[in-house]
Amino acid sequence: MGRFSAAALILLAASFPVSLWAQTPPPLDAIKTDAELTRAVTLLDRQLFDAYNTCDLERMKGLVDENLEFYHDKTGLAVGRQVFLNAIKNNICGKVQRELVPGTLKVYPIKDYGAVEMGVHRFTHPWKQDHGVVGEAEFIHLWQFKDGRWRITRVISYDHHGAK
Repeated sequence: MGRFSAAALILLAASFPVSLWAQTPPPLDAIKTDAELTRAVTLLDRQLFDAYNTCDLERMKGLVDENLEFYHDKTGLAVGRQVFLNAIKNNICGKVQRELVPGTLKVYPIKDYGAVEMGVHRFTHPWKQDHGVVGEAEFIHLWQFKDGRWRITRVISYDHHGAK
């Protein structure tokens, strides 16, 4: 095979997206800059909400701490991973999709713990006739790196309002 053919194959292979699940955010002690932390938490956010949007509860389970505290301005406090997963299964699966509003993500380090992620997310009902945006809310996620894994330990979801 000539040089051009090998280069073309490399470029072709590089153009295929690597599975999001094949990517692993680095351990906390390997992250040296704010940009690296933002990339890691952005990946975690995508993994969590790709699982949310596809109702992959097993993948979600691996990203959620057993003692998750979920604070929601409309429904109150829910404690525990299984309570959270049951709520997703019963209220979200096949009904709602979430997307991060571009340009709203902010990530800050939490010393010796992990990171806080803040932003705005938008919810849609893609399986309903309206297919439009049904609402938005602000969120705060607390991510912990412990025992070799990143997990979300606290969620605050607030300022839920209809689409503007």
